[in-house]
Amino acid sequence: MRLLLSAVLYTGLALGANAATPGTTALEALREGSMLKLVVHAEPVAAPDTAFRDDSGNERRLSEFRGKYVAVNFWATWCAPCRKELPALDRLNREFGGERFTVATIATGRNTIPAIIRLFEETRVESLPLYLDKEQALAREMGVLGLPVTVILDPEGREIARMTGDAEWDGESARAIVAALLAAD
Repeated sequence: MRLLLSAVLYTGLALGANAATPGTTALEALREGSMLKLVVHAEPVAAPDTAFRDDSGNERRLSEFRGKYVAVNFWATWCAPCRKELPALDRLNREFGGERFTVATIATGRNTIPAIIRLFEETRVESLPLYLDKEQALAREMGVLGLPVTVILDPEGREIARMTGDAEWDGESARAIVAALLAAD
C-alpha cells in the first residue's frame, strides 16, 4: 500500500514538476525514514571534475557520467555504516542502473583493492564499480567531511542533493526519489 501511495505521489509530482529536474519540493515530499537526511538543494551546485582512479589505475572523472543521474557514494572499508549501506546501493543500482542512472561508489583514503574485493564478496555486492580516491582529492573538493556521503548529480553533472550518513538506498523512499528523477526527463 505504501509503495502504491509513493508511486502515485511521485507520478503526480513529476507531472507537475520542471521538465529538467523535479523541484526541491517534489523531491523533499518523497523523503521518508532514513532518506529524511537527504538535503535537496534549491538550485544545482557545480561539482568538481577532480580525477580519481578505477581498479586498473586508470584516471576517471565525474564528467564521464554526464547525461545520466549519478549517486556518487564516498565510503571506506573501515567504515561500519559504509559497509552496511553498500548492499542497498548495489540493489538500487541493479534496479535502476543503466543509460539514465548509475551508482558510483568511490573508496576514499587508504583502501586496498584486495580489501575492497573481499568486502564486495562478503556483502554480495555485484554491480558497483571499484573506484579509488586514495589522496582524497575529490572528496576534499566535494566537501566530504565524514563517511559515508552520497551526492546525487543531475545529467549536467551538477549536485542536486546530498546525504551525510548511511541510508536505506533500496527502500521505498529512495526508489521513489530515483523514479521521480527519471520520470522528469
